[in-house]
Amino acid sequence: MSTFVDRFYPSPDGLRLHVRDYAGPADARFTVICIPGLTRNARDFETVAPHLAARYRVLCVSLRGRGPSDYAKDPMSYQPPTYVRDMMALFKHFGLKRAALVGTSLGGLVSILLGAVMPTKVLGIVLNDIGPDIDPAGLTRIAGFVARGYAGPSWDAAADALQALDGKLFPDYTRDDWLAMARKRFRQADDGTIHHNYDINIAKPFGDAAKAGAAATSLWPFYARLAGIPVLAVRGVMSDVLAPATFAKMKTVLPHIEQCTVPQRGHTPYLDEPVARAAVDDFLARLPGRLDGLTLARRTLRQIEFLIRLRLGGVPGA
Repeated sequence: MSTFVDRFYPSPDGLRLHVRDYAGPADARFTVICIPGLTRNARDFETVAPHLAARYRVLCVSLRGRGPSDYAKDPMSYQPPTYVRDMMALFKHFGLKRAALVGTSLGGLVSILLGAVMPTKVLGIVLNDIGPDIDPAGLTRIAGFVARGYAGPSWDAAADALQALDGKLFPDYTRDDWLAMARKRFRQADDGTIHHNYDINIAKPFGDAAKAGAAATSLWPFYARLAGIPVLAVRGVMSDVLAPATFAKMKTVLPHIEQCTVPQRGHTPYLDEPVARAAVDDFLARLPGRLDGLTLARRTLRQIEFLIRLRLGGVPGA
């Protein structure tokens, strides 16, 4: 496994936020920022990040309230607009002029927003099993365990719990795979017991599943703003979060996007699957290391125009 350094940076409201920094080669063309899902943290990318770090600097973040990052005093800050501001702070703290984004689930929603509001900073986006609409079936499943969290006596018990929850979504996983997943998602307390690795209050802004699903629909206007930004959309063939109809509509709205379907996976692929890894490698390899003057000028004008529309009239219509 490629080595990394645990680093921390301040959020705009004073939280200490965690990131795993894989240095990559000295001549890396750009940085790849990996943003995890709702209950996950930087460890979610511990199989794919070392692979990517052979070519790029890789920063794997733990969003506020996850992993080693500080928990927020105000649980209502656990929402995508706040995560976007936190990511803007990361760009500033690490002196990043531009980066490619790899967003899993919630991290993909954050990536869509970042691409819409700051297109001059984004070289390209990988959306991992997420789209502007969230399938109610998957949303209900996720909402059912987020607020409960997890507590168990051992890593074996934690692996059993994950397999009972997600076994249908990862049908070819071995016992070692389930144990590895448990170590990514959970933490061990001083007394040896295993617990969820996030602030249970991240569930509070969720509301009920229907409300959360309706809110997600409003991301279509932001997604449409990714015109001109390279996008790779990855979907687990058995996903209950990214529905086939939504996956197809994403291509209709933005014909330029590339798509990859991962067999034997539900929500979400870990991007270490051969099909997913090959697609991500090829996509990133074709991204420019910088934006040419004309592209930068066009994106700057689009950014200014969009931000003015947001300030004057809220979220624009689809």
